[in-house]
Amino acid sequence: MAEVDSFLAGQSMGSRAFYRFCRALVHGFSLLMFRVKIVGKHNIPRTGAFVVAPIHRSNVDIPLVGLITKRRLRFMGKDSLWKKKPAATLLSALGGFPVTRGSADREALKRCIQVLEAGEPLVLFPEGTRKSGPVVQPLMDGSAYIAVKAGVPIIPVGVGGTEGVMPKGAKFLRPKKCVLVVGEPISIALDAEGRVPRSAVRDVTTQLSEELQRLFDDARSRAGE
Repeated sequence: MAEVDSFLAGQSMGSRAFYRFCRALVHGFSLLMFRVKIVGKHNIPRTGAFVVAPIHRSNVDIPLVGLITKRRLRFMGKDSLWKKKPAATLLSALGGFPVTRGSADREALKRCIQVLEAGEPLVLFPEGTRKSGPVVQPLMDGSAYIAVKAGVPIIPVGVGGTEGVMPKGAKFLRPKKCVLVVGEPISIALDAEGRVPRSAVRDVTTQLSEELQRLFDDARSRAGE
């Protein structure tokens, strides 16, 4: 369990205070630069674990998604970023945890589930890498699988405006209005015997895809896209 403890580190009062400080800086900058607006905050659980599943169109999606709740969100990162202790401490305090690039997916899935079992919310981009355009791309099953396996809800988030702020290949930020629309939690439906049905992952992925497109359309419209 030593390995688990290491990547779940950063739970001290100091690290959480540091996270709140950094979040406040991002919030202030985003208000000035992007006129950021968040709709549907009431859909975020105040306690317990859950999976946040946002649209992904820009590198700025990651810090902006962190504004939907004051709770610290956890993100996966390639383990090479944790090679040096100062960087490792900083990334862990900001909610990151390492996953070995090129390793079996089983390791990443295991660590994500452990984060959720520790009671912390986890961010997973269901489209995988950054995409482009107004249409939600086919989703990977990972987000639904992890949520089903851990028995937690998925919170879909539409993100509008960020592709114009920093599209793929861009080196600088552009001032543009950004809007995040948080949807209602998608819970795992049990069968008549109170068990998770075999079709749960597929069903949740389908529902998530449809809801993300609706929220994405709403967020883009509110952002003036």
